[in-house]
Order: sequence, then C-alpha cells, then structure tokens
Amino acid sequence: MEENLVRGNVDPEASMDQPQYACFYAVVGAVSAIVFSTLGAAYGTAKSSVGISAMAVKHPELIMKSIIPVVMAGIIAIYGLVVSVLLTGSLAKLYNSYKAFLNLGAGLAVGLSGMAAGFAIGVVGDAGIRATARQPKLFVGLILILIFAEVLGLYGLIVAIYLFTK
Repeated sequence: MEENLVRGNVDPEASMDQPQYACFYAVVGAVSAIVFSTLGAAYGTAKSSVGISAMAVKHPELIMKSIIPVVMAGIIAIYGLVVSVLLTGSLAKLYNSYKAFLNLGAGLAVGLSGMAAGFAIGVVGDAGIRATARQPKLFVGLILILIFAEVLGLYGLIVAIYLFTK
C-alpha cells in the first residue's frame, strides 16, 4: 500500500462515497453541456443562414431584419457555456458520487435541450425567413415561433441550474 501511495496510484482519502472516478462524471457533464448546446447552435445558425442567403438574392434590404434566428441560435450556446463554467468551477480532488451524477445530469439537461432548441430554431428560421420575404405580415408569427423554440433551451438551463444547486 505504501508503495502505491508513493507512486500516486491510490488516494488514501478516497472512500466508497467519494470514489476517485467521480470527477470524471462531473467533467462529462460539463463537456456535454458545451458540446451538445454548441452543436445545436451551429446547426441553427447554418440552417437559418441558408434561408437568409436564399432570401437575400431577391430582397437584400431584409438581411438585417432576418438575422434574428442566428442571434437566437447563438444564445443557445451561451446557455451551455454558463452551465459548463459552473460545473468546472465546482470540481474538487475528491468528489461525492451523488454530486457527480447531479452534475452529469445538469450538463446533459442543458446540452440536449440546447441541441433540440438549436435544431428547431434552424428549421423554423430557414422556412420562416423565406416565407417572410414573400409575405411580410408573417414576421410577427415567425418571431413568436422562434421564441417558443428558444425557450426549450431555457428550460434545460433552468433544470441544469436546479440540479447544480442540489
């Protein structure tokens, strides 16, 4: 046992409640938060940008008005960044298993809901911008639908913060 301690293989303070691998789950939660939410934001940005580009051929004056879905997709990534920074800021050498799994759940909650919200924003943004270019009266409806798509990511952020504070 002493030889393992000298080599650094065994942590003498680790216990059944605080296993050495518990930090791994917290790190996976932080990585999941940023990776999945950024993946959704990237898809939402790319898909909406395709609609903006197609619309801008005939109506270049509407480009700045049509940038709203891209901004909303970017906000989804910020949700993941906030939770990821919170989770990495709470890392410690010894980590309680319960807290580690809560942090994993928090990261997955914001990451996967952010990915779903980004996909929704991309699909709605692409079709909505093209439709708004043809019929300007649809703009308010487009904004409302985008808000409902964005709030899906916000729900994930709320759940993640709730899990983080437990």
